[in-house]
Amino acid sequence: MDDKHIAVIGQGYVGLPLALALAEAGREVIGVDASAARVRELRDGHSPIDDVGDARLAEGLKAGRYTVAGTDEADLASVSVLFVCVPTPLTDAKEPDLGPLLAAAKTIRGQLREGQLVVLQSTTFPGTTTGPFREALEKGGLRAGEQFDLAFAPERVNPGDPASASRETPRLVGGTTEQATKRAAAVLRSINDRVVEVSSPDVAELAKLLENVFRNVNIALVNQLALLCERMDLDVWEVIDAASTKPFGFMRFLPGPGVGGHCIPVDPYYLSWRARQFAFVDRFVELAGDINYGMPRHVVELAAEALNERGKALRGSRVGILGVAFKANVRDPRNSPAAAVISGLRARGAEVAFHDPHVARFTASDGTALASIPLDDVLAMDLVVAVTPHRAIDWARVYERAALVVDTVNSSSGLARSDRQVLRLGAGWTPAARPA
Repeated sequence: MDDKHIAVIGQGYVGLPLALALAEAGREVIGVDASAARVRELRDGHSPIDDVGDARLAEGLKAGRYTVAGTDEADLASVSVLFVCVPTPLTDAKEPDLGPLLAAAKTIRGQLREGQLVVLQSTTFPGTTTGPFREALEKGGLRAGEQFDLAFAPERVNPGDPASASRETPRLVGGTTEQATKRAAAVLRSINDRVVEVSSPDVAELAKLLENVFRNVNIALVNQLALLCERMDLDVWEVIDAASTKPFGFMRFLPGPGVGGHCIPVDPYYLSWRARQFAFVDRFVELAGDINYGMPRHVVELAAEALNERGKALRGSRVGILGVAFKANVRDPRNSPAAAVISGLRARGAEVAFHDPHVARFTASDGTALASIPLDDVLAMDLVVAVTPHRAIDWARVYERAALVVDTVNSSSGLARSDRQVLRLGAGWTPAARPA
């Protein structure tokens, strides 16, 4: 079967690398996005994500194998394969929000024709592909497994790590029929060296959730350990370094101000929501999510403690945040713990500003919109809170100039600092030190 013509719906951190990889492998690819601004940006040769440079995007456009279209203008009937790479967020009640996914299905079914293959990549709960997604597609009149093929192949992109979208990263795929599985696997083998076929979309969906819940649970474990170390007057960072010397049976995870991004703070709630539909309460997974969700509140308490050390109240103090992206060295602020930290500080009466070399504008959880200010302006404030350890931040300058710092990410390690200048998450007050 000729699967040379492909549409990739959603041109974000998952869809854009996929579309370009398929185009570079010789396929004819239409990148489709619901955002008119995103379509214009891509057509102008500007990549919206860190892992795809403008030069690579421009080359794809110039070669003619990659084109961009809005959802209202894309000719989806002309392709043989459609990949769906749209967000799967949470509602305010922390339940799955399938709105973007079902909107994509609605777009597809208007042009769906016999013989096409639809592959869902968006992270979601087991039963989505064969349930609501399939049902939305079949409202167009065609039946999955009979007139068109349907499969689920989860993304494994790690933002900030372009290698995660390379050929070397194995892929999973499970179709509603054996034919759908093998057909989707054949397409993916053109861009991935190893593609693992599983027995159903449900297996692939749950495997993807397991990957991310595994990270969330282990981050929650070390966050709990960090809180314990503060009470025991121990340094959690030293403890983790010591445990990491074991060459087997241990995997290194680090504490921090919370979790962010598109998957880690979301997926546990997708799994626990689905589990409740089977009369199963997954307290373990829910507890881990709640622990990480509560870390920004602890950061606010550390800020109050640090200022109290100097005889100041949080109310009326000027607090500067260093880094608001959800992880180091990326420009993506989605679900960043900085949003809750800033809102928590403001609720306690602090005046808050931020500096981030990758994020120009940021909105806190309380809806407050802020613009990044120069680093030296942040360092002149009453307290600095290190939230995201970007390499582009001059950390030596931070600890040379800032009078008081709450370090939630161990950014002060190995740098010169004065006595009781730094209050570290998981370690308490740090004594004076010379540079390593």
